[in-house]
Formats: sequence, C-alpha cells, structure tokens
Amino acid sequence: MEFVFAVLTLAFLEVVLGIDNIMFISLVTNKLPASQQNRARIIGLVGAMATRIILLVSMVWLIHHLEAPFFPLDGFTDFIEAKEHAIEEYLSETHFFKKIGLLFHTIGVREVVLLAGGLFLLSKSVSEINHKVEGEAKEIVSKQKTMTGTIIEIMAVDLVFSFDSILTAIGITDNLPAMIIAVVISIFVMMLFAKKISQFMAKHPSLEVMGLSFLILIGVMLILDSVHIEVPKGYIYFAVFFSLAVEVINLKVKKEHSPIKLKKKHKNEITD
Repeated sequence: MEFVFAVLTLAFLEVVLGIDNIMFISLVTNKLPASQQNRARIIGLVGAMATRIILLVSMVWLIHHLEAPFFPLDGFTDFIEAKEHAIEEYLSETHFFKKIGLLFHTIGVREVVLLAGGLFLLSKSVSEINHKVEGEAKEIVSKQKTMTGTIIEIMAVDLVFSFDSILTAIGITDNLPAMIIAVVISIFVMMLFAKKISQFMAKHPSLEVMGLSFLILIGVMLILDSVHIEVPKGYIYFAVFFSLAVEVINLKVKKEHSPIKLKKKHKNEITD
C-alpha cells in the first residue's frame, strides 16, 4: 500500500507541477502547422520522459552512493562507519554546541544535495505562490518554428522544469520504481490531456497553489533529512489526499452554488 500511495501521490504532484510545462508545450506547438502539432508534442514528451528518468536515476544514485562524510571522525578508517557513529552520537547528544560539532562530521554529498534541493523547493514554491497571489503574468516566448527545433525545445525546457518534481519525488519516497512509474504516468497524462488540464487548472488555480504548498512541506522535509531528522512519509500521503479530497468537495460546492448566484444577480438587475 505504501508503494501505491507513493505512486499516486507523486503522479498527482507531477501533473500539478507540470502545468507550466504543459502551457509551454501548447505555446510552442501552436507555432507549427496543424498536421505536425500532435506529433511534435508526443515525440517531445517521450524524449522529455527519457531525460527526466535519467536525471532521476542519477540523483538517486548520487544520494545513495556518495554517503561518505567530508570530515569523518578521528579514529575511524571506514568513512561510512564513521558517519553512522557520528549520526548516532548526534541524535543522542543534548548539548547544543556538541550536537553541532557532531553534525559537522555527518555532512557529505548526500546532505549537501538534500539541503540544496530543499532550499530550491522552498524558494521556487514561495516565488510561484507570490506570482499567483500578486497576479504577475509569466510569458514564455519561443522563436523555434521547425519541428526538430520544437522537439528539442520541449525536451530542454522539460529538463529545467523537472528539477522540482525530481526533488519532490526524492522527498516523498526512497522507492526508485515508484518514482519512475509516477513520471511515466504524468507524461502520458500530459500527452493525452495537455489542453484539457491546462484549461481546467486555469479555471481552478487553487489546485496549483495547493500543489505548490506541498512543495514547501517537502522542501522542509528535505532540509530536515539533510540534518538526519526523519519524518514518516505517511504524513505527506495523508496530507496530500486529505487536502485533495477537501478541494474536490470545495469545487463541487462552488459548482452547485454558481447557478444560484447568477439567478440572484439576474433578478436584481431586473428589479433595478
């Protein structure tokens, strides 16, 4: 069940976080002849899926294999053993300055990547939410008009946009197959429903804001993980699905009440 929850949560967040990507693809492909647009979209997204999976596997390998600390404890010939010992001492230590000193001996490539990723997610999500609240329009202009250029551009931009989703995947689960399945699902959803998803999210921006809010949560979790404070992943799954359920109910209530508001407004206009 944990595997299923991980895949579903990641697939949902991948789609939500890919809205900018979907809008960009629509802008780029619209500059091609109508007969080439669908083909360019599919080829570009398949290529983007391949590069995203390669980047994801590379990041996971980096985190799981480069665990040796930069400054191991004295008296240890095995760096990994030194790091594990330092982590145990760090977690049990109560004195603040001694705790910081022990943390210094646990820092390696893994911790730097997690910390940088967490800070990146925090800055990106806060910036994006600010743009939504302030109503700042973001326009992406493309000069590519050939099919080959369009496909390359789709792949390149997806690679840039995918950093947040890859870091999100790493923050949610340690299961690489679950990450890859979620990426494949999200790309196929983009292929099939790119236009509809873009229109739906434009009508209901609260879903995108909700996804960005979870980025803040995941960013904090990555930062905590970088200092060896683990938070159970089940909390994220519960928060995502509970918030999504509340938002679905909210959208349904708005839809049911919108005709009543229109009727009242129409009656007021007649009486006036």
